Amino acid sequence: MTKLNLPEPIAAYFDADNRDGEGVAGCFTQQAVVRDEGHTHSGLAAIKAWKAAASSKYSYTSAPFAVEQVGGRYVVSTRLSGSFPGSPVDLRFAFRLERGKIAFLEITP
Repeated sequence: MTKLNLPEPIAAYFDADNRDGEGVAGCFTQQAVVRDEGHTHSGLAAIKAWKAAASSKYSYTSAPFAVEQVGGRYVVSTRLSGSFPGSPVDLRFAFRLERGKIAFLEITP
């Protein structure tokens, strides 16, 4: 697989997510918003809690395989494999960046 040319904050997000998840929140702005599984998580405290809950519930790795820019967002297609029902699954991560950090992330099938 060829290496994707991901913007640094997005590459840092996937790197942190694959290591231990602890560094994920550091990739976001203070007022960032994450939408995942029908829930909205606003601000760093909520994003840390979202990531901690996901990491404690499931063990997984994410492997981005495509990226495109759509309407000011970077949409990264990613394969998640792990200890969750339906694994592996391909998901789309739509990122909006501000000042070198992630301001918005929406994860959809």
